Amino acid sequence: MVKLTIDGKAVEVEEGTTILDAAAKAGIMIPTLCYFKDLNDIGACRVCVVEIEGQERLVSSCNTVAQEGMSVLTNSHKARHARKTNVELILSQHNTECTNCVRSGNCSLQDVANDLNIIDIHYKVDYQKEPWNENFPLIRDSSKCIKCMRCVQVCDKVQAVNAWSVKNRGKRTTVGVTGGIPMEQSKCVLCGQCITHCPVGALRARDDTKLVLDALADPEITTVVQVAPAVRSAWGESLGLTHEEATPGLMANALRKIGFDYVFDTDFAADLTILEEANEFLERLNHKDEYQFPMFTSCCPGWVRYMKGHRPDQVPMLSTSKSPQQMFGPAVKSLFKKEKDLDPEKVFCVSIMPCVAKKYECAVEELRDVSEKGDVDASLTTREMIRLAKVCGITADALEEDNFDNPLGIATGAAVIFGATGGVMEAALRTAYFAVVGENPDPDAFKDVRGIEGWKEATFDLAGTPLRVAVASGLANTERLMQAIDAGEVEYDFVEIMACPGGCAGGGGQPIHDGQEMAEERGKVLYGLDKVADLRFSHENPSIDMIYKEIYGEPLSERAEHELHTDQATWDMVPAQCK
Repeated sequence: MVKLTIDGKAVEVEEGTTILDAAAKAGIMIPTLCYFKDLNDIGACRVCVVEIEGQERLVSSCNTVAQEGMSVLTNSHKARHARKTNVELILSQHNTECTNCVRSGNCSLQDVANDLNIIDIHYKVDYQKEPWNENFPLIRDSSKCIKCMRCVQVCDKVQAVNAWSVKNRGKRTTVGVTGGIPMEQSKCVLCGQCITHCPVGALRARDDTKLVLDALADPEITTVVQVAPAVRSAWGESLGLTHEEATPGLMANALRKIGFDYVFDTDFAADLTILEEANEFLERLNHKDEYQFPMFTSCCPGWVRYMKGHRPDQVPMLSTSKSPQQMFGPAVKSLFKKEKDLDPEKVFCVSIMPCVAKKYECAVEELRDVSEKGDVDASLTTREMIRLAKVCGITADALEEDNFDNPLGIATGAAVIFGATGGVMEAALRTAYFAVVGENPDPDAFKDVRGIEGWKEATFDLAGTPLRVAVASGLANTERLMQAIDAGEVEYDFVEIMACPGGCAGGGGQPIHDGQEMAEERGKVLYGLDKVADLRFSHENPSIDMIYKEIYGEPLSERAEHELHTDQATWDMVPAQCK
């Protein structure tokens, strides 16, 4: 332990603690901008500078260790003046058109500038705007980049994708695509973690709300919307609702008020995915000599892009099952064609997803099996859903409990936990156990795969057969797992991978709370919903029975293979709209 004083207050902290953390422990908050705990402490922005008595130069508190006897002044005239000057310099190289910025009102630079009472910028404003493909799902506005390097750090350290790199020197130092190539030609997986870790609006997802509003206004179009499991754990955050208040019923009501003709639950398609994927896994398990193992889940398009871009030789190990988003599209359009005589081209299917990669996925031509335009016509992030609600004048206090439409609005607890890391694995094992044993296991029998840890493994007994499984979230953790498999250090039968740390709950399309990782808290919401669900096994969903009776016959049938499965090797990394 070391003892020091901060702003005259005696503080005792563990050796190795930074001044920033020591001050926080004492209830003294030092402003930061580029800093992100456990990710970025390079001190580039100089916003967190403090004065140490006896030293002439100011130091950055985020990466300066507290020392015994140190006397720190966090808000001296010298520190405050330097802090304000540094922020003005940053603003002089930043596009400050805040009113039409997607992060206006949720921008750390905006907050710091306001807190420092910066009204005028006393330096020449000079920022650069570089060209970008506005059709790509991930958009970078270089005129807003503050060179904090968070995007580089999260892409390298957490995701091991290395899509971003530092370019140029001195005043012209900035961030660019690794290799200097267009982003659409890179190996970016579109996880969106760079977006959620950017403190300003330099990175964002392509906005598709106008496309949806145009469809809603067309009287010739029947609009349907599906909502992913993880969205229900986060959608209320931007509307001031607690996780307990933001019920799925209020969410359904918000979407109905926006104007969708049918409000459905992607959880239904998650149950459908489980039926297909669990049976596919058992098929592979029964014919081990015909397949490479382990079988990897395929419901995360960011993970699929990673395999295709970084490990193309192992793509055959992916499940052929489509994601719940892409299963829902053909299911609803096929059902509406049969039951309502609706032309699939006149049904506009929108998905609300916690994900940026879903925008890419729904544009993949190889996944258009029912409609030429696309089985899913548009995918919006959770953030876009909230913006859409605000455009339509919807406020939290105007919402009331509502239900999803039937028959595709019924789902199980097994589907809800898809949004948390380990949830897909747990749901699949519940149904695989039933398929083999003929009776349901304890719903929580496979809970060992739960938890926020980046790499988990377990062995379960499946009717006398030991089943070795693993779960990983975050692509750096995934790469470690893959290298261990390559080296023969571990051996698994079934592996679940989610590109985003913590799974979809921490997805790149979720609401942004700068400096906070929310996946664990949101995941607990999903497991809580599973715990109280009337149905907790995907194979007990009556809507699943209906869709097989009306459309698909049985899992892995010829029609199911055509509409609910895909050859992962045929996917193009560059969507047609971006070429």
